[in-house]
Amino acid sequence: MRADARSETPPAAVLAPPDEAARRRGVVAAVIGNTLEFYDFTTYAFFAVTIGRTFFPAGDAWVSLLASVATFGIGFVTRPIGGVVIGAYADRAGRKPAMMLTIALMAIGMLMLALTPGYATIGLAAPVLVVIGRLIQGFALGGEVGPSTAYLIESAPPGRRGLYASWQIASQGLATLCAGTIGVLLSLGLSADQMQAWGWRIPFLLGLLIIPVGIYIRRAMPETAGDGTGHAEATTGAVLARLLRDHGRTLALVVPILLCGTVSTYVGNYMTTYAITTLKLPAGLSIAATAVVGACILVFSVLAGTLSDRYGRRRVMIVPRVLLLLAAYPAFLLMTRVPGPATLLGMSALLATLSAMSAAASLVAIPELLPRSVRSAGLSVAYAFVVTVFGGTTQLVVTWLIGVTGDPLAPAWYVIATSVVGIAAMLATPETKAMALAA
Repeated sequence: MRADARSETPPAAVLAPPDEAARRRGVVAAVIGNTLEFYDFTTYAFFAVTIGRTFFPAGDAWVSLLASVATFGIGFVTRPIGGVVIGAYADRAGRKPAMMLTIALMAIGMLMLALTPGYATIGLAAPVLVVIGRLIQGFALGGEVGPSTAYLIESAPPGRRGLYASWQIASQGLATLCAGTIGVLLSLGLSADQMQAWGWRIPFLLGLLIIPVGIYIRRAMPETAGDGTGHAEATTGAVLARLLRDHGRTLALVVPILLCGTVSTYVGNYMTTYAITTLKLPAGLSIAATAVVGACILVFSVLAGTLSDRYGRRRVMIVPRVLLLLAAYPAFLLMTRVPGPATLLGMSALLATLSAMSAAASLVAIPELLPRSVRSAGLSVAYAFVVTVFGGTTQLVVTWLIGVTGDPLAPAWYVIATSVVGIAAMLATPETKAMALAA
Protein backbone atom coordinates (compact mmCIF):
# COMPACT_ATOMS: atom_id res chain seq x y z
CA MET A 1 0.00 0.00 0.00
CA ARG A 2 2.84 2.33 0.78
CA ALA A 3 4.48 1.41 -2.49
CA ASP A 4 1.27 2.43 -4.28
CA ALA A 5 1.49 5.84 -2.66
CA ARG A 6 5.08 6.37 -3.71
CA SER A 7 4.40 5.36 -7.30
CA GLU A 8 2.08 8.34 -7.73
CA THR A 9 3.43 11.16 -9.89
CA PRO A 10 3.64 14.28 -7.70
CA PRO A 11 2.25 17.61 -8.83
CA ALA A 12 4.65 20.06 -10.38
CA ALA A 13 3.90 22.71 -7.80
CA VAL A 14 3.64 21.54 -4.20
CA LEU A 15 3.59 24.35 -1.71
CA ALA A 16 5.84 24.43 1.33
CA PRO A 17 4.21 23.70 4.67
CA PRO A 18 2.78 26.86 6.26
CA ASP A 19 4.37 28.48 9.30
CA GLU A 20 2.82 28.16 12.78
CA ALA A 21 0.63 31.26 12.53
CA ALA A 22 -0.61 30.21 9.09
CA ARG A 23 -1.29 26.72 10.42
CA ARG A 24 -3.51 28.12 13.17
CA ARG A 25 -5.42 30.30 10.71
CA GLY A 26 -5.90 27.35 8.41
CA VAL A 27 -7.20 25.11 11.17
CA VAL A 28 -9.64 27.81 12.31
CA ALA A 29 -10.83 28.30 8.72
CA ALA A 30 -11.36 24.58 8.20
CA VAL A 31 -13.11 24.14 11.54
CA ILE A 32 -15.47 27.10 11.11
CA GLY A 33 -16.50 26.07 7.63
CA ASN A 34 -16.91 22.43 8.62
CA THR A 35 -18.94 23.40 11.67
CA LEU A 36 -21.29 25.56 9.64
CA GLU A 37 -21.88 22.87 7.05
CA PHE A 38 -22.54 20.09 9.55
CA TYR A 39 -24.58 22.44 11.73
CA ASP A 40 -27.29 22.63 9.10
CA PHE A 41 -27.54 18.88 8.59
CA THR A 42 -27.58 18.31 12.35
CA THR A 43 -30.24 20.96 12.93
CA TYR A 44 -32.50 19.27 10.40
CA ALA A 45 -32.12 15.98 12.30
CA PHE A 46 -33.05 17.71 15.57
CA PHE A 47 -36.23 19.20 14.15
CA ALA A 48 -37.24 16.25 11.96
CA VAL A 49 -40.59 15.86 13.74
CA THR A 50 -41.46 19.56 13.45
CA ILE A 51 -40.25 19.83 9.85
CA GLY A 52 -42.30 16.76 8.97
CA ARG A 53 -45.46 18.44 10.20
CA THR A 54 -44.62 21.66 8.34
CA PHE A 55 -43.78 20.27 4.91
CA PHE A 56 -45.19 16.72 4.94
CA PRO A 57 -48.59 16.73 6.68
CA ALA A 58 -50.24 13.34 6.99
CA GLY A 59 -53.02 11.74 8.97
CA ASP A 60 -50.53 9.37 10.60
CA ALA A 61 -47.75 11.05 12.62
CA TRP A 62 -45.42 8.12 11.87
CA VAL A 63 -45.92 8.60 8.10
CA SER A 64 -45.16 12.32 8.46
CA LEU A 65 -41.98 11.52 10.38
CA LEU A 66 -40.94 8.97 7.78
CA ALA A 67 -41.39 11.58 5.03
CA SER A 68 -39.27 14.04 6.98
CA VAL A 69 -36.39 11.66 7.66
CA ALA A 70 -36.60 10.45 4.05
CA THR A 71 -36.02 14.06 2.95
CA PHE A 72 -33.11 14.18 5.39
CA GLY A 73 -31.81 11.14 3.49
CA ILE A 74 -32.36 12.83 0.13
CA GLY A 75 -29.64 15.27 1.13
CA PHE A 76 -27.24 12.33 0.87
CA VAL A 77 -28.13 11.40 -2.71
CA THR A 78 -25.87 14.08 -4.19
CA ARG A 79 -23.04 13.49 -1.73
CA PRO A 80 -21.16 11.02 -3.94
CA ILE A 81 -21.40 13.44 -6.86
CA GLY A 82 -20.06 16.25 -4.71
CA GLY A 83 -17.37 13.93 -3.36
CA VAL A 84 -16.16 13.04 -6.84
CA VAL A 85 -16.45 16.48 -8.44
CA ILE A 86 -15.26 18.70 -5.59
CA GLY A 87 -12.79 16.14 -4.20
CA ALA A 88 -11.07 15.85 -7.58
CA TYR A 89 -11.24 19.63 -8.01
CA ALA A 90 -9.37 20.03 -4.71
CA ASP A 91 -6.62 17.67 -5.88
CA ARG A 92 -6.39 19.52 -9.18
CA ALA A 93 -6.84 23.20 -8.24
CA GLY A 94 -6.05 23.21 -4.51
CA ARG A 95 -7.82 22.78 -1.18
CA LYS A 96 -8.74 26.44 -0.73
CA PRO A 97 -10.93 27.00 -3.84
CA ALA A 98 -12.74 23.71 -3.19
CA MET A 99 -13.50 24.71 0.39
CA MET A 100 -14.72 28.14 -0.74
CA LEU A 101 -17.10 26.46 -3.17
CA THR A 102 -18.58 24.10 -0.59
CA ILE A 103 -19.40 26.79 1.95
CA ALA A 104 -21.07 28.98 -0.72
CA LEU A 105 -23.25 26.09 -1.90
CA MET A 106 -24.20 25.22 1.66
CA ALA A 107 -25.37 28.80 2.18
CA ILE A 108 -27.73 28.49 -0.79
CA GLY A 109 -29.24 25.26 0.50
CA MET A 110 -29.61 26.60 4.02
CA LEU A 111 -31.37 29.71 2.71
CA MET A 112 -33.89 27.61 0.80
CA LEU A 113 -34.79 25.54 3.85
CA ALA A 114 -35.00 28.51 6.22
CA LEU A 115 -37.26 30.65 4.02
CA THR A 116 -39.54 28.15 2.24
CA PRO A 117 -43.18 28.54 3.38
CA GLY A 118 -44.97 25.48 4.73
CA TYR A 119 -47.27 23.06 2.90
CA ALA A 120 -50.34 24.88 4.20
CA THR A 121 -49.20 28.07 2.43
CA ILE A 122 -47.86 26.97 -0.96
CA GLY A 123 -48.88 23.32 -1.21
CA LEU A 124 -46.67 20.83 -3.05
CA ALA A 125 -44.13 23.54 -3.92
CA ALA A 126 -43.02 23.48 -0.26
CA PRO A 127 -41.66 19.90 -0.13
CA VAL A 128 -40.25 20.29 -3.67
CA LEU A 129 -38.20 23.35 -2.67
CA VAL A 130 -37.03 21.66 0.51
CA VAL A 131 -35.87 18.62 -1.46
CA ILE A 132 -33.95 20.84 -3.93
CA GLY A 133 -32.28 22.63 -1.03
CA ARG A 134 -31.29 19.32 0.51
CA LEU A 135 -29.79 18.14 -2.78
CA ILE A 136 -27.62 21.28 -3.00
CA GLN A 137 -26.50 20.86 0.60
CA GLY A 138 -25.67 17.21 0.02
CA PHE A 139 -23.51 18.08 -2.99
CA ALA A 140 -21.64 20.67 -0.92
CA LEU A 141 -21.13 18.49 2.12
CA GLY A 142 -20.05 15.54 -0.01
CA GLY A 143 -17.20 17.68 -1.29
CA GLU A 144 -16.29 19.24 2.07
CA VAL A 145 -14.83 16.39 4.09
CA GLY A 146 -12.07 15.34 1.66
CA PRO A 147 -10.51 18.76 1.00
CA SER A 148 -10.81 19.95 4.61
CA THR A 149 -9.32 16.77 6.08
CA ALA A 150 -6.52 16.74 3.51
CA TYR A 151 -5.88 20.38 4.38
CA LEU A 152 -5.63 19.63 8.10
CA ILE A 153 -3.26 16.69 7.50
CA GLU A 154 -1.02 18.71 5.19
CA SER A 155 -0.97 21.73 7.53
CA ALA A 156 0.15 19.74 10.56
CA PRO A 157 3.70 19.95 11.93
CA PRO A 158 5.63 16.68 12.38
CA GLY A 159 4.19 14.40 15.03
CA ARG A 160 0.86 16.27 15.29
CA ARG A 161 -1.11 15.08 12.28
CA GLY A 162 -3.48 13.17 14.55
CA LEU A 163 -4.28 16.24 16.61
CA TYR A 164 -4.79 18.47 13.58
CA ALA A 165 -6.92 16.00 11.62
CA SER A 166 -9.04 15.19 14.68
CA TRP A 167 -10.57 18.64 14.31
CA GLN A 168 -12.52 17.26 11.34
CA ILE A 169 -14.59 15.15 13.75
CA ALA A 170 -14.36 17.76 16.51
CA SER A 171 -15.93 20.37 14.23
CA GLN A 172 -18.85 18.01 13.65
CA GLY A 173 -19.22 17.72 17.40
CA LEU A 174 -19.10 21.50 17.72
CA ALA A 175 -21.87 21.73 15.11
CA THR A 176 -23.99 19.26 17.05
CA LEU A 177 -23.34 21.09 20.32
CA CYS A 178 -24.27 24.47 18.84
CA ALA A 179 -27.40 23.15 17.17
CA GLY A 180 -28.45 21.28 20.32
CA THR A 181 -27.85 24.24 22.62
CA ILE A 182 -29.91 26.53 20.39
CA GLY A 183 -32.62 23.87 20.21
CA VAL A 184 -32.78 23.57 24.01
CA LEU A 185 -33.01 27.34 24.45
CA LEU A 186 -35.80 27.55 21.88
CA SER A 187 -37.73 24.69 23.47
CA LEU A 188 -37.53 26.44 26.85
CA GLY A 189 -38.45 29.89 25.50
CA LEU A 190 -41.18 29.02 23.01
CA SER A 191 -44.45 27.18 23.24
CA ALA A 192 -45.07 24.05 21.19
CA ASP A 193 -47.29 26.06 18.82
CA GLN A 194 -44.65 28.77 18.37
CA MET A 195 -41.96 26.17 17.74
CA GLN A 196 -44.12 24.49 15.11
CA ALA A 197 -45.16 27.75 13.44
CA TRP A 198 -41.80 29.52 13.15
CA GLY A 199 -39.40 28.69 15.98
CA TRP A 200 -37.70 25.80 14.17
CA ARG A 201 -36.54 28.23 11.46
CA ILE A 202 -34.44 30.31 13.88
CA PRO A 203 -31.43 27.93 14.02
CA PHE A 204 -31.19 27.91 10.22
CA LEU A 205 -31.36 31.70 10.07
CA LEU A 206 -28.63 31.97 12.73
CA GLY A 207 -26.44 29.70 10.61
CA LEU A 208 -26.97 31.99 7.63
CA LEU A 209 -25.74 34.96 9.67
CA ILE A 210 -22.42 33.20 10.32
CA ILE A 211 -21.85 32.05 6.73
CA PRO A 212 -20.20 35.36 5.63
CA VAL A 213 -17.71 35.03 8.50
CA GLY A 214 -16.77 31.54 7.33
CA ILE A 215 -16.32 32.71 3.75
CA TYR A 216 -14.14 35.65 4.84
CA ILE A 217 -11.88 33.46 6.98
CA ARG A 218 -11.50 30.81 4.29
CA ARG A 219 -10.46 33.43 1.74
CA ALA A 220 -7.41 34.20 3.89
CA MET A 221 -6.31 30.62 4.53
CA PRO A 222 -2.97 29.43 3.06
CA GLU A 223 -2.91 26.73 0.39
CA THR A 224 -1.29 23.36 1.19
CA ALA A 225 -1.48 21.66 -2.23
CA GLY A 226 -0.05 22.34 -5.66
CA ASP A 227 -1.80 24.49 -8.23
CA GLY A 228 -2.43 21.55 -10.52
CA THR A 229 -0.14 22.68 -13.33
CA GLY A 230 1.53 19.29 -13.32
CA HIS A 231 -1.79 17.53 -13.92
CA ALA A 232 -3.06 18.72 -17.27
CA GLU A 233 -4.80 15.35 -17.66
CA ALA A 234 -6.34 15.48 -14.19
CA THR A 235 -9.98 15.79 -15.08
CA THR A 236 -12.48 14.48 -12.57
CA GLY A 237 -12.68 11.21 -14.49
CA ALA A 238 -8.90 10.87 -14.66
CA VAL A 239 -8.50 11.43 -10.91
CA LEU A 240 -11.24 8.90 -10.14
CA ALA A 241 -9.76 6.34 -12.55
CA ARG A 242 -6.29 6.73 -11.00
CA LEU A 243 -7.75 6.38 -7.53
CA LEU A 244 -9.62 3.16 -8.33
CA ARG A 245 -6.75 1.69 -10.35
CA ASP A 246 -3.88 2.36 -7.98
CA HIS A 247 -5.57 2.48 -4.58
CA GLY A 248 -8.44 -0.01 -4.78
CA ARG A 249 -7.17 -2.09 -1.85
CA THR A 250 -6.97 0.97 0.35
CA LEU A 251 -10.54 1.94 -0.54
CA ALA A 252 -11.69 -1.60 0.24
CA LEU A 253 -10.47 -1.09 3.82
CA VAL A 254 -11.65 2.49 4.08
CA VAL A 255 -15.30 1.79 3.26
CA PRO A 256 -16.11 -0.56 6.20
CA ILE A 257 -14.12 1.63 8.60
CA LEU A 258 -16.15 4.67 7.59
CA LEU A 259 -19.33 2.60 7.57
CA CYS A 260 -19.28 1.76 11.28
CA GLY A 261 -18.39 5.32 12.26
CA THR A 262 -21.13 6.75 10.06
CA VAL A 263 -23.88 4.54 11.48
CA SER A 264 -22.80 5.35 15.05
CA THR A 265 -22.73 9.07 14.29
CA TYR A 266 -26.19 9.16 12.75
CA VAL A 267 -27.69 6.98 15.45
CA GLY A 268 -26.32 9.61 17.85
CA ASN A 269 -27.90 12.39 15.80
CA TYR A 270 -31.16 10.41 15.90
CA MET A 271 -31.31 10.51 19.70
CA THR A 272 -33.57 13.58 19.76
CA THR A 273 -36.17 11.90 17.54
CA TYR A 274 -35.70 8.59 19.39
CA ALA A 275 -36.22 10.19 22.77
CA ILE A 276 -39.38 12.02 21.65
CA THR A 277 -41.07 9.28 19.64
CA THR A 278 -39.88 6.08 21.38
CA LEU A 279 -38.97 7.06 24.95
CA LYS A 280 -41.77 9.68 25.12
CA LEU A 281 -39.51 12.24 26.80
CA PRO A 282 -39.97 16.05 26.63
CA ALA A 283 -38.60 17.84 23.59
CA GLY A 284 -36.22 20.02 25.62
CA LEU A 285 -34.61 17.02 27.31
CA SER A 286 -34.48 15.13 24.03
CA ILE A 287 -32.63 17.93 22.25
CA ALA A 288 -30.33 18.27 25.26
CA ALA A 289 -29.26 14.66 24.69
CA THR A 290 -27.91 15.54 21.26
CA ALA A 291 -26.20 18.62 22.66
CA VAL A 292 -24.43 16.31 25.11
CA VAL A 293 -23.48 14.07 22.19
CA GLY A 294 -21.95 17.09 20.44
CA ALA A 295 -19.94 18.10 23.51
CA CYS A 296 -18.54 14.58 23.88
CA ILE A 297 -17.59 14.41 20.21
CA LEU A 298 -15.87 17.79 20.42
CA VAL A 299 -13.78 16.90 23.47
CA PHE A 300 -12.98 13.23 22.93
CA SER A 301 -12.19 13.38 19.22
CA VAL A 302 -9.39 15.85 19.99
CA LEU A 303 -8.22 13.59 22.81
CA ALA A 304 -8.24 10.65 20.40
CA GLY A 305 -6.21 12.58 17.85
CA THR A 306 -3.62 13.40 20.50
CA LEU A 307 -3.49 9.79 21.68
CA SER A 308 -3.09 8.57 18.11
CA ASP A 309 0.00 10.75 17.73
CA ARG A 310 1.44 9.04 20.78
CA TYR A 311 0.23 5.45 20.55
CA GLY A 312 -0.64 5.03 16.87
CA ARG A 313 -3.81 5.14 14.77
CA ARG A 314 -4.82 1.47 14.90
CA ARG A 315 -4.95 1.18 18.67
CA VAL A 316 -7.12 4.29 19.05
CA MET A 317 -9.38 3.14 16.21
CA ILE A 318 -9.94 -0.38 17.51
CA VAL A 319 -10.17 -0.20 21.32
CA PRO A 320 -13.03 2.36 21.55
CA ARG A 321 -14.91 0.57 18.74
CA VAL A 322 -14.74 -2.76 20.59
CA LEU A 323 -15.97 -1.07 23.76
CA LEU A 324 -18.81 0.54 21.78
CA LEU A 325 -19.83 -2.85 20.39
CA LEU A 326 -20.04 -4.20 23.94
CA ALA A 327 -21.85 -1.17 25.36
CA ALA A 328 -24.50 -0.52 22.68
CA TYR A 329 -27.09 -3.11 23.75
CA PRO A 330 -26.91 -2.47 27.52
CA ALA A 331 -27.05 1.29 26.90
CA PHE A 332 -30.22 1.19 24.81
CA LEU A 333 -31.77 -1.40 27.12
CA LEU A 334 -31.19 0.87 30.10
CA MET A 335 -32.68 3.87 28.29
CA THR A 336 -35.83 1.95 27.41
CA ARG A 337 -36.24 0.29 30.81
CA VAL A 338 -35.54 3.42 32.87
CA PRO A 339 -36.30 6.39 30.57
CA GLY A 340 -35.29 9.69 32.10
CA PRO A 341 -32.67 12.45 32.11
CA ALA A 342 -29.89 10.45 33.78
CA THR A 343 -30.08 7.40 31.54
CA LEU A 344 -30.71 9.34 28.32
CA LEU A 345 -27.89 11.84 28.84
CA GLY A 346 -25.46 9.37 30.39
CA MET A 347 -25.84 6.63 27.80
CA SER A 348 -25.85 9.11 24.90
CA ALA A 349 -22.60 10.56 26.23
CA LEU A 350 -21.00 7.11 26.59
CA LEU A 351 -21.87 5.99 23.07
CA ALA A 352 -20.84 9.32 21.52
CA THR A 353 -17.49 9.31 23.34
CA LEU A 354 -16.49 5.85 22.13
CA SER A 355 -17.71 6.47 18.59
CA ALA A 356 -15.93 9.83 18.33
CA MET A 357 -12.59 8.47 19.52
CA SER A 358 -12.61 5.66 16.99
CA ALA A 359 -13.82 7.91 14.17
CA ALA A 360 -11.22 10.59 14.86
CA ALA A 361 -8.34 8.13 14.62
CA SER A 362 -9.86 6.68 11.45
CA LEU A 363 -10.01 10.04 9.72
CA VAL A 364 -6.33 10.52 10.48
CA ALA A 365 -5.23 7.16 9.10
CA ILE A 366 -7.28 7.17 5.90
CA PRO A 367 -5.77 10.27 4.19
CA GLU A 368 -2.31 9.23 5.43
CA LEU A 369 -2.66 6.12 3.26
CA LEU A 370 -3.17 8.18 0.08
CA PRO A 371 -0.77 10.41 -1.89
CA ARG A 372 -1.42 14.12 -2.28
CA SER A 373 -2.66 13.83 -5.87
CA VAL A 374 -5.69 11.73 -4.86
CA ARG A 375 -5.85 12.37 -1.12
CA SER A 376 -8.86 14.68 -1.24
CA ALA A 377 -10.71 12.69 -3.91
CA GLY A 378 -10.05 9.37 -2.20
CA LEU A 379 -11.46 10.40 1.15
CA SER A 380 -14.28 12.40 -0.47
CA VAL A 381 -15.47 9.53 -2.67
CA ALA A 382 -15.29 6.88 0.06
CA TYR A 383 -16.83 9.12 2.72
CA ALA A 384 -19.62 10.39 0.48
CA PHE A 385 -20.48 6.89 -0.74
CA VAL A 386 -20.65 5.45 2.76
CA VAL A 387 -22.55 8.37 4.24
CA THR A 388 -25.03 8.26 1.36
CA VAL A 389 -25.74 4.56 1.63
CA PHE A 390 -25.64 4.25 5.41
CA GLY A 391 -25.76 7.73 6.97
CA GLY A 392 -28.59 8.88 4.74
CA THR A 393 -30.65 5.81 5.53
CA THR A 394 -29.82 5.24 9.21
CA GLN A 395 -32.63 7.38 10.59
CA LEU A 396 -35.10 6.06 8.03
CA VAL A 397 -34.13 2.43 8.67
CA VAL A 398 -34.21 2.78 12.43
CA THR A 399 -37.54 4.63 12.39
CA TRP A 400 -39.02 2.00 10.08
CA LEU A 401 -37.66 -0.93 12.11
CA ILE A 402 -38.98 0.44 15.38
CA GLY A 403 -42.39 1.11 13.81
CA VAL A 404 -42.68 -2.30 12.13
CA THR A 405 -41.17 -4.55 14.79
CA GLY A 406 -42.00 -2.55 17.88
CA ASP A 407 -38.45 -3.22 19.13
CA PRO A 408 -36.98 -0.05 20.69
CA LEU A 409 -33.53 -1.69 20.70
CA ALA A 410 -33.24 -1.62 16.90
CA PRO A 411 -30.59 1.17 16.96
CA ALA A 412 -28.34 -0.94 19.20
CA TRP A 413 -28.43 -3.95 16.87
CA TYR A 414 -27.57 -1.74 13.91
CA VAL A 415 -24.56 -0.27 15.72
CA ILE A 416 -23.35 -3.72 16.79
CA ALA A 417 -23.59 -5.26 13.32
CA THR A 418 -21.71 -2.44 11.60
CA SER A 419 -19.08 -2.32 14.35
CA VAL A 420 -18.17 -5.96 13.71
CA VAL A 421 -17.55 -5.17 10.04
CA GLY A 422 -15.54 -2.05 10.87
CA ILE A 423 -13.31 -3.76 13.42
CA ALA A 424 -12.37 -6.44 10.90
CA ALA A 425 -11.20 -3.76 8.44
CA MET A 426 -9.33 -1.86 11.17
CA LEU A 427 -7.37 -4.98 12.07
CA ALA A 428 -6.26 -5.27 8.42
CA THR A 429 -5.21 -1.60 8.16
CA PRO A 430 -1.47 -0.79 8.47
CA GLU A 431 -0.19 1.65 11.07
CA THR A 432 0.39 5.10 9.53
CA LYS A 433 1.64 7.13 12.50
CA ALA A 434 5.31 7.04 11.42
CA MET A 435 4.68 7.29 7.67
CA ALA A 436 5.78 10.39 5.80
CA LEU A 437 3.00 11.84 3.67
CA ALA A 438 3.40 10.78 0.05
CA ALA A 439 3.56 13.63 -2.45
